[in-house]
Amino acid sequence: MAKRYFITGGAGFIGSAVVRLLISDTSHQVLVVDKLTYAGNLDSLKPVAANPRYSFVQADIADAERMRALLDDYQPDVIMHLAAESHVDRSIDGPGEFVQTNVVGTYTLLQAALGYWRGLSAERQASFRFHHISTDEVFGTLGEEGFFHEEYPYQPSSPYSASKAASDHFVRAWHHTYGLPTLVTNCSNNYGPYHFPEKLIPLIILNALEGKPLPVYGKGENVRDWLFVDDHARALIQVVKHGRPGETYAIGGHNERRNIDVVRAICSLVDELAPDQAIGPRENLITYVSDRPGHDLRYAIDASKIERDLGWRPEETFETGLRKTVEWYLVNRQWWERVRTGVYRGERLGVAV
Repeated sequence: MAKRYFITGGAGFIGSAVVRLLISDTSHQVLVVDKLTYAGNLDSLKPVAANPRYSFVQADIADAERMRALLDDYQPDVIMHLAAESHVDRSIDGPGEFVQTNVVGTYTLLQAALGYWRGLSAERQASFRFHHISTDEVFGTLGEEGFFHEEYPYQPSSPYSASKAASDHFVRAWHHTYGLPTLVTNCSNNYGPYHFPEKLIPLIILNALEGKPLPVYGKGENVRDWLFVDDHARALIQVVKHGRPGETYAIGGHNERRNIDVVRAICSLVDELAPDQAIGPRENLITYVSDRPGHDLRYAIDASKIERDLGWRPEETFETGLRKTVEWYLVNRQWWERVRTGVYRGERLGVAV
C-alpha cells in the first residue's frame, strides 16, 4: 500500500539512508524537511533527487507555523523524526543549540503532528505513525557487563544525550496523554557511507588517507556497539511499518569494539586499499589525546525485542561494514572533499568544560 512519508533531518547521515531505501520501493512517496545545518548535505540525496516520488523543503522543525502548513499540504501517513543536533563534542561547546532543536523542535513538531492527526478520518488516524529516532546515549554508561534495553533507566551524561532524553519523554507523553500513535527507537553508534567526518570512523578514515594524526581519546578503551547505517535504515522502516504504537525498540549491531581497535582496523584497511609509501603504516599516525569531558565508558544494546517481534537483525558484521565504508570514502572523494572545504576541517571539538 502506498504511503506518504514526512522525514525530518532527511539530508543527514541516517535520514538520507532511510530516504534512499524508501525511494527504492516504488510504493513510497517521501518529503524531506531539513534545516540544512552544517551536517545536512543534499549531496547525500543525489541518488534519489530526480525521482518524482521524492521532494525536499528547507525548513526548521521549531517553526510551528511552517510545520503545520507542510503537514496540511503534504498529508503524510508517517512522520519519521530524525532532525537533531547529534554530536556530543559540539554539545559540550554549545549546548543551547541542542536544547533548541532536540527539545523545543521536537515539542513543536509533536504539537503540529497532533493537530494534523486529530483532523484525519478515523481510518487514517488508526494507520498514522509518528516515529521518533533516538540514541542509546540517553541511558548513560555501562560497566564491563550488561546491555541497554527498552526498560533501562535513563541516565544521560552529556548535553546531547540529555536533550535526546528529554525529547524521548515528550514523545511518550504525547502518546499517553493525547493518544498520538508514536514509536521510539534507540540505536547504537552508526557508521557507513555519507557520514559527516566529525565522527570517529569517517574522521579516522580521512585523516589516514591524508597522512594526518589519528586522534584517540584517553587510552582508547571506550567501547561502542557499531551499527551499519543501512541495517539501521531497514530497522527503522520495519518499526514504522509493523511496530506497535506506544512501544520502544532498541536497535544495535551486536558489534562491540574498543575505540582503539576500531582505529587500528581502519588503519589496516586503508593500508591495504590505499597504500602510500610516503605516509607509511597508518598505525604510526595514532595520537592519544586528552579524554572528552564526561566520556561514557561503554554502550551496548540488547536488540532481542526487535528481532523477536519484528524479525529484524543486522546483515553486516563490523568487518564487512567497515570494509564497505572505507571503500565508499575512497571512491567518493568529491563528496567528502566538499565537506572538508566547508564548515568543518577535522579540528577537535568539545574541549571546553
